[in-house]
Amino acid sequence: MQYRSDRLAHELKHEVSNLIARELRDPRVGFATVTEAKVSPDLSHARIYVSVLGSSEEQRLTLAALNRAAGFLRRALGTRLKLRKSPQLSFTLDQTIERGARMAQIIAQVATEDSAAEAPAEGGEPAEKE
Repeated sequence: MQYRSDRLAHELKHEVSNLIARELRDPRVGFATVTEAKVSPDLSHARIYVSVLGSSEEQRLTLAALNRAAGFLRRALGTRLKLRKSPQLSFTLDQTIERGARMAQIIAQVATEDSAAEAPAEGGEPAEKE
C-alpha cells in the first residue's frame, strides 16, 4: 500500500503546484513553490510542504491563504485526479531552501577565512607545516 500513497503524493505535488500557479486567484499567495507532499497510509490526509519567497510576514500570509483555499484545492484535485475521496489538505512551511542557502553562506564565509589565514604575510614566506 506504500506504493499507492507515494504515487498519490507525487501526483498531488504536481497538481497542487499547477492549481496554485494557474487557478488560485488569491492576492495573498505570493511566490509559493510546492516542495513535497506526504499522504497518510489511509489516503485521507495530505500534508503539502510549501516554500515561500519573501519575509516571514509574507510567508505567514501565504500559508494562511493556502489553508483557507484548501477546500477549493481539494475539490479541484478530486475532479482532476478522479479520486473517489480526496484527501484533506494541510499546508506547512518548508524552510529547507532557506537553511540550504544559510549553510552555503556559512561555508563560503569559512572558505574565505581559511584562504585569508593561509595566505602568507606581505614579504614573508609561509610557515612550514610539520
